Amino acid sequence: MLLLHWFVFLLLLPLNSRTQKLPTRDEELFQMQIRDKAFFHDSSVIPDGAEISSFLFRDTPKRYFFVVEEDNTPLAVTVTPCDAPLEWKLSLQELPEEASAEGSGEPEPLEQQKQQIINEEGTELFSYKGNDVEYFVSPSSPSGLYQLELLSTEKDTHFKVYATTTPESDQPYPELPYDPRVDVTSLGRTTVTLAWKPSPTASLLKQPIQYCIVINKEHNFKSLCAVEAKLSSDDAFMMAPKPGLDFSLFDFAHFGFPSDNNSGKERSFLKSSSKLSRQMSSKPRVDLQKICIGNKNIFTLSDLKPDTQYYFDMFAVNVNTNMSTAYVGTFARTKEEAKQKTVELKDGKVTDVFIKRKGAKFLRFAPVSSHQKVTFFVHSCLDAVQIQIRRDGKLLLSQNVEEVRQFQLRGKPKAKYLIRLKGSKKGASMLKILATTRPNKQSFPSLPEDTRIKAFDKLRTCSSATVAWLGTQERNKFCIYKKEVGDNYSDEQKKREQNQCLGPDTRKKSEKVLCKYFHSQNLQKAVTTETIKGLQPGKSYLLDVYVIGHGGHSVKYQSKLVKTRKFC
Repeated sequence: MLLLHWFVFLLLLPLNSRTQKLPTRDEELFQMQIRDKAFFHDSSVIPDGAEISSFLFRDTPKRYFFVVEEDNTPLAVTVTPCDAPLEWKLSLQELPEEASAEGSGEPEPLEQQKQQIINEEGTELFSYKGNDVEYFVSPSSPSGLYQLELLSTEKDTHFKVYATTTPESDQPYPELPYDPRVDVTSLGRTTVTLAWKPSPTASLLKQPIQYCIVINKEHNFKSLCAVEAKLSSDDAFMMAPKPGLDFSLFDFAHFGFPSDNNSGKERSFLKSSSKLSRQMSSKPRVDLQKICIGNKNIFTLSDLKPDTQYYFDMFAVNVNTNMSTAYVGTFARTKEEAKQKTVELKDGKVTDVFIKRKGAKFLRFAPVSSHQKVTFFVHSCLDAVQIQIRRDGKLLLSQNVEEVRQFQLRGKPKAKYLIRLKGSKKGASMLKILATTRPNKQSFPSLPEDTRIKAFDKLRTCSSATVAWLGTQERNKFCIYKKEVGDNYSDEQKKREQNQCLGPDTRKKSEKVLCKYFHSQNLQKAVTTETIKGLQPGKSYLLDVYVIGHGGHSVKYQSKLVKTRKFC
């Protein structure tokens, strides 16, 4: 370790230290005591056995150095690009000898030796260009000074570097199984089940491993570092350091020098800053999701979109070192929505439609003859439904419908109409729909624009209530029913409990008040009143009016809650 300290000192020493000499390799008592941590702000030394994170400005190369003190030493170097391809090469330089050029036996000035190291190109051992996690591994390496040079030509970027002289014992990265693929074992419209073989690091070495799944719609990722860079939408993780300062998570005591607190530990794996982890997990992008699931090796993803291609990546993460290894990712397209059967509507005929919660139904209306207008009657029995009407592919109407609505659209020769009905999020939906090109000859009863029932408070007595409702120019049959309810019965309960499509045939005979016919050619006079008698004092009653068409189909007006006077 002493010689390693020397070369760290050599590479970091300020230029004004011209009078100092490089000690010989045999000097055993050399100790470094640096109080100013800023002295190490431009460090280019890779610690043995620890992963470092750093930053590259575009088209600005950066060099790192790593010392191997003895011949026949194993060496492993791993470079992880985060969000841009890198060009990097590893070269070997000979360590400078003690003697000076004049052969006097006196050491050369330290600055001269430093320049000799930096200017020496050395022997190139390995080079790579791309965005894969790439390795250089040698079971037996000569002693010397190893130089790692990195360059990003695409953009400013982060990267990670790990170097060690004891790769067999370290094993900070989880090992992949013999089959590192992620398999899709089940595929649905909104779900995908993934399975993978466990990492031998967990199954054989019993080290704590957790698996993290990454899902997105763009491409597979080659490292968890690249995922974290993408997740950092606020660029907290990708914040560029100030020019001249090296981005590093490490204190100077971790650059191979023992500190006061860990003098017995020559090396240690360095965990990522918890603060940085919080920054990286903040503001996740909608199209990219990272899920860590512990040590399971099968997992089902849900709430996916039908008929959509997704990319799935799996990363094994060593909980102790926070270092990860990528499995071979996969992709899959979720199944299409089940094709809806289109219901054919017949001109002037009422069709009952049932829609599942959040479901949809498609109906088609193709008039057999030319027409100037087409009329749609929609009667929503429970909650509101959404209706869309297209004519020959062109959207004509998109509205929410509660209770009863009538839509009249301009016709077109040989036109075909496609109706899409979308159900409520609260529960199942029921409705009746009628389409016709002859609104004067249809089985659905004609309705006024206002289907409310009006109660006259001044005409209220202890045993009766007087109400009125509107009619139309068409002669229809109207039936009125009453039902006693509790005092705490609210309009919200009335709306929630009653199916608006149920006709008078579902009511008790004792609830029937009367039925009558009426109409008026003058719409301003198309109003009728009725007094309901035989009521109990101080009681609440729910009043319903049904209008019944020529075809026997009925529509219920909006229910009205009335209360008789308690004292008269």
